[in-house]
Amino acid sequence: MKISVTKKNKLSGIISIEVEKKDYEQKVQDVLKRYSKTANIPGFRKGFVPMGLVKKQYGNAVKVDEINKLLDANLKKYIQEEKLDILGGPIPEVDNKIDWNSDKINFDFEIGYTPEFKVNLKPKKPITMFEVKADKKMVDNQIKNIQSQYGKLISKKTIEKNSEITANFLSEIDEVNHSSMFKAESLKPSFLKKILGLKVGDELNEIGSKIFKENYDLSRNLKIELEKAKTFKNKVFIKIEEINERELAELDQDLFDKVFGKNSVKTVAEMRKKLSEDFVKQFQNQVDQKLMNDTIEYLIDSTKINLPAEFLIKWMKLSSEKKITIDEAKAEYEKSEKGMKYQLIESKLIIDNDLQVNFEDLKSYTTDLIKNQMQQYGQAIPDEKELEGIVARVMSNKDEIKRLTEQLTSNRILNFFKENFNYKLKKVSYDEYIKEAYPA
Repeated sequence: MKISVTKKNKLSGIISIEVEKKDYEQKVQDVLKRYSKTANIPGFRKGFVPMGLVKKQYGNAVKVDEINKLLDANLKKYIQEEKLDILGGPIPEVDNKIDWNSDKINFDFEIGYTPEFKVNLKPKKPITMFEVKADKKMVDNQIKNIQSQYGKLISKKTIEKNSEITANFLSEIDEVNHSSMFKAESLKPSFLKKILGLKVGDELNEIGSKIFKENYDLSRNLKIELEKAKTFKNKVFIKIEEINERELAELDQDLFDKVFGKNSVKTVAEMRKKLSEDFVKQFQNQVDQKLMNDTIEYLIDSTKINLPAEFLIKWMKLSSEKKITIDEAKAEYEKSEKGMKYQLIESKLIIDNDLQVNFEDLKSYTTDLIKNQMQQYGQAIPDEKELEGIVARVMSNKDEIKRLTEQLTSNRILNFFKENFNYKLKKVSYDEYIKEAYPA
């Protein structure tokens, strides 16, 4: 067998393979011998079918099958050994004129080369890196929520503006019959006006969409889908079952210990500082994801990559699970082009900057994740042997391995961007961040 490659241009080439009879003849004979022992042909006992008849009936099909197996194995081996950096996979040339009876059969396969390109990490106009800080209003609200969460419920005779109400919601036509607790402040002003002063046992009805300010509150209390809640126009019968007022917990050491752990926080000032720090951590993932997205968009738009589009469209048509036309393959390519470009950029960054993830990296990362998760839920960290067992179980799952590898790789790329990219740091409150990062 002879294999060679010819470069048509920078983006495409042809792998030519010449298969000789000696390359496949013995394998074909071996398969036909097995067939002669197992074939069921009328007029002959099983195992006594003449080889000539087996060859006549199955010979061509077996030869084609064995040659295709040979081509597939040797194509992969050649690409690997020659270190051909290609996209997609080899495509058989459509104008291959194959004479299956010839002693020498020639095959041509089109390939698309991975293009060469440079990545610019220093844009002329720096990308904004946001740092979100908690403002006084947010910290105040969080303190109030904590005081409310750990406060005491005091039973009340009538509904007031600050009441916590438990009521039964009934709508037979919608199969709704649920009791739920909600705050009076979550109600629409017009409905709140109706129920102020009501007592336990009182009943009233209202159109569903006129009860709560937010659709998700209607969805939660009636236990219906959010989409249904958005257009809910049927009447709901409401019976008041319980009325309470929440007395806020005192800002004392007992509350600090319950929220933050014993003696971690000792004053309101320390509490405010801790909540501010936690707030920044809470939204760091959101900020980091935006930074990652903005950087990727810049890299895709600014990096000149000439993909072998014509080849990739043909390859997508050929490799599609369902039969598609060349126009459908072209549309699919156009949708995938940006993603393919970033995959090439990401791969180049990983290789050029030694960001690859190996087994030991993944094991260490998984161990740290498990430890952090246990601490988060107040569980004791197990001894080294038990911890290794937990890590081994996690890493025996192929889907988990894939997910954790992608996660660690993404973290490394983000850290690489932060250390090497040209960013402009901007410190903002959360409300300012939402306005700037996601303008309406």
